[in-house]
Amino acid sequence: MSDTTCHMSMSLDGFVAGPEQSRENGLGRRGIELHRWHMGDPRATEADRIANEWLMRPRGAYVMGRNMFGPIRGEWHDAWDGWWGPEPPYHAPVFVLTHYAHEPIEMAGGTTFYFVTAGFQAAYAQALEAADGSGVDIAGGASTVQQALNAGVIDELTLDIAPILLGSGERLFDGVEAFPFEPVEVLHSPLTTHIRYRRERTT
Repeated sequence: MSDTTCHMSMSLDGFVAGPEQSRENGLGRRGIELHRWHMGDPRATEADRIANEWLMRPRGAYVMGRNMFGPIRGEWHDAWDGWWGPEPPYHAPVFVLTHYAHEPIEMAGGTTFYFVTAGFQAAYAQALEAADGSGVDIAGGASTVQQALNAGVIDELTLDIAPILLGSGERLFDGVEAFPFEPVEVLHSPLTTHIRYRRERTT
């Protein structure tokens, strides 16, 4: 079976999104500053290019939280189909955690969003089956990654740590019970420090 991966950008004080998330500001106030390393900033370096290759490598399926899929809360009440336009970057099945049932949404380029109401373990099991050995990625946001870490399913975790303080927002490691990883590669640029961790080997 291929690895389960997770790749998240975060601030020095541990936030992966800023406060006041909305339809107009999906990453919250100042949250975009976490992602300058892969969004065309002229200060980006070869290290950022390599880290972006880690981020964009194809996976067989993805798991994400509803907040990452979109800003809608409660019952579904409009035709929202994600932040990414008609052709999302996933090109694979994406299993979205939600408390409210929704029919699958098929997009251009091979992405289909499936909405799972039975919790993280159910979504992850469906993703494993859909990936068929091609690997699963835990795409975020913070709550979904926390559940994946506590479930012990992530084999490789990459953190892009931007040299900024957000002060509030969605903190990545709240409620995480352990961190059984060791760093295996570190890259850096003026925009971020990329740390790739692997699950510690047990004897």
